[in-house]
Amino acid sequence: MSKPWQPYALHILDAIAKIRRIQARGDLTQDEVLYDAALRNLQTLSEATQQLPDDQKAVFPDIPWREISGFRNILVHNYLGEIDPVTISAVIQGYLQPLEDCIRVMLAQEPGDGNNS
Repeated sequence: MSKPWQPYALHILDAIAKIRRIQARGDLTQDEVLYDAALRNLQTLSEATQQLPDDQKAVFPDIPWREISGFRNILVHNYLGEIDPVTISAVIQGYLQPLEDCIRVMLAQEPGDGNNS
């Protein structure tokens, strides 16, 4: 029996909400504290996507699941700080909303799940 995936989906939504609050505080390309906080939440959501079932992810081929997983490895193992804040900002702008929409649909399609707000 596999463990439930829904807590990971909710964790992804939580990380996205945190990133949006970070953005509301200022420009993460100009503030290293905001940048670091955004990186940490991107890492968290990337790790959580790895716990979603493959059959669920297959329903959403437009989401770059493999790249999200690989992005986690880049975030975790880039010890020298070579990640570009402008690129991170572009990733957030381009990919967070589609991922959030996808996760919400996944949760809404699960029977008996009352946590799909």
